[in-house]
Amino acid sequence: MSRAHFNPAVSLLQALRGALSWGDASGYVLAQLLGCCVGAMVAHAMFDLPWVQLSVHVRTGPGQWLAEVIATFGLLLVILGHRRPQDAPWMVAAWIGAAYWFTASTSFANPAITIARSLSNTFSGIRPLDVPGFIVAQLAGALLALLVTGLLFPSAVRTPVRAARGSL
Repeated sequence: MSRAHFNPAVSLLQALRGALSWGDASGYVLAQLLGCCVGAMVAHAMFDLPWVQLSVHVRTGPGQWLAEVIATFGLLLVILGHRRPQDAPWMVAAWIGAAYWFTASTSFANPAITIARSLSNTFSGIRPLDVPGFIVAQLAGALLALLVTGLLFPSAVRTPVRAARGSL
């Protein structure tokens, strides 16, 4: 039913390329934000931590932002560039797993996750003050992926909403 939309950067990019209506994208983004924030609270509950907390973990600066551009760029390139639908799940998982290790930011690559991680004062958190820089970097990486995808996979750039309904 959801067509596996877990990431606002992906949903917004799909709306930009015409594969998703702006109304659907807006609904997905709202659900993604709420789901991630509730998920952070549930994770805290499982570990007997206060359900609501704010992170004090500093994550900022050009190196962190560049890491988020690269992590999100690669993720969107995988999503837009895979050839067979059955390959998307393992390719996305492989990219995110690898990017966790090779990026300075540990590859958030998702604005909803970034916001939710600001609600966790654990090792995985991000100070709320640092969230906007990460989100700007993630959206820049997504837009860069759209441009590069247009060069590498021209047929993947614009997909009518009706044709894409069953293929995402």
